[in-house]
Amino acid sequence: MMDKNNISLMSDAALLSTIGEFVRHHRLEQNKTQSQLAEEAGINRTTLVEFEQGKRSNTLTLIQLLRALNQLQVLEAFKVERQLSPLQLAKLEQSQRQRASKRKAPERTSSDW
Repeated sequence: MMDKNNISLMSDAALLSTIGEFVRHHRLEQNKTQSQLAEEAGINRTTLVEFEQGKRSNTLTLIQLLRALNQLQVLEAFKVERQLSPLQLAKLEQSQRQRASKRKAPERTSSDW
């Protein structure tokens, strides 16, 4: 039997089924019919039925459904954030000022007094 907790061991079909279960679960939690959710997502009800069954997959459809269910936060894992390598960080730190320089005192002009 497949361990559902280890997603990396799941087949593509099992993953599609899991995504469909996720959508169905949140739809029912929000007490929405398939027709209501399909209309809110801007898709056909048949498309939603097939999506929930894991038979049909489309990234745009997934995004539309997640948006209609207020579940877009699941896509946070896809965000790419640039990080500095240790070498880049060291170079950046070297280029920063280490101390303030002395200010030159303004030259005094002789006074007629």
